[in-house]
Amino acid sequence: MKYKLRLVAVGAALMLMTSACSAVDTGASSTESAASGESSSEHVQLPASCTSAKPLLGVLLPNLTNPYYVAMQRGFLNEGEKQGFSVKVSIANDDDANQLAQAQALLQDKPCALALNPVNSDPAAAIVQAANQAGVPVFNVNVGVSPDALKAQNAKIVQYLGADNAEGGTVIGQQVVKDMGKDTQLHIGFVTAPDQTIVVERDDAFKAAVGTGSKVSFDATVDGKVQLDTSVNVTSAMLQGNPQMNVIFASTGPAVQGALQAVQASGRDVKVYGFCAADVAPSDHYPACVAQEPEDYGTRVVDQVKSYIGGKSVEAKILRPLKLFTPGQTPAAGEVG
Repeated sequence: MKYKLRLVAVGAALMLMTSACSAVDTGASSTESAASGESSSEHVQLPASCTSAKPLLGVLLPNLTNPYYVAMQRGFLNEGEKQGFSVKVSIANDDDANQLAQAQALLQDKPCALALNPVNSDPAAAIVQAANQAGVPVFNVNVGVSPDALKAQNAKIVQYLGADNAEGGTVIGQQVVKDMGKDTQLHIGFVTAPDQTIVVERDDAFKAAVGTGSKVSFDATVDGKVQLDTSVNVTSAMLQGNPQMNVIFASTGPAVQGALQAVQASGRDVKVYGFCAADVAPSDHYPACVAQEPEDYGTRVVDQVKSYIGGKSVEAKILRPLKLFTPGQTPAAGEVG
């Protein structure tokens, strides 16, 4: 049985207001920046290509080694065809400079719009600026573009669409306390990706939910770079350096999978929690995860672009609920972190 996470409106709003790097800041001024659910207040002149029989939608993705992006690409391609777009997908192979070069090449093709899932949050602002200068609207999905970098580049996106990452971190933090018990001494390690705003949101919300009392210790943090092999290696080193560690929060799917492999190799009783790994069911050693639906995100972004070029107002940010899975519940194909 799958449970949709319920949004805690006040808590989520406070997290977003106090976060130093919210993934859903469109780069607009304070009078233009909308709260969740508001419509985009500005509708600029569209590229001439939007009036063609089959407008080009450019899609920029980090890689296709992560099942997350395979699913997202499928959503873009299938819904793009349905909505009458010609969809061109560029894969950056986790290289920021490569993604910028691909964006510049796409802009030469005069797309109607760009859908951008950045490799990393800060460098992606240069892509947005280039698209702005070309008059091409940018729809940001999943990994947010850094608000500070957008302001520095005087750049702006039309919309951000992705998971309610703060709520995901909160729910997993609460699950750790529930499973381990309030009186258990928690020695927690993190396998994260600090260059991505969404992952920082997950980590910060998790820490707040677990608490900072005398029974909680955040012992170490390592960068898994959203890559399986890297996550295995850095988790192994973290475990060796922290013999008391009994919980790991892995805030991406590849980080979860890598952490599980490292824990298994160590032979230690360390619980791994996080954002769901593809094709891995929760178990005693992997007591809970939350999943996104990246194929649905791709589909929804296409629909938002279609509405926007049709003259309709679109929301400045859309946060999608996640699903919680515990032992006995298996995420379906495409339900990943």
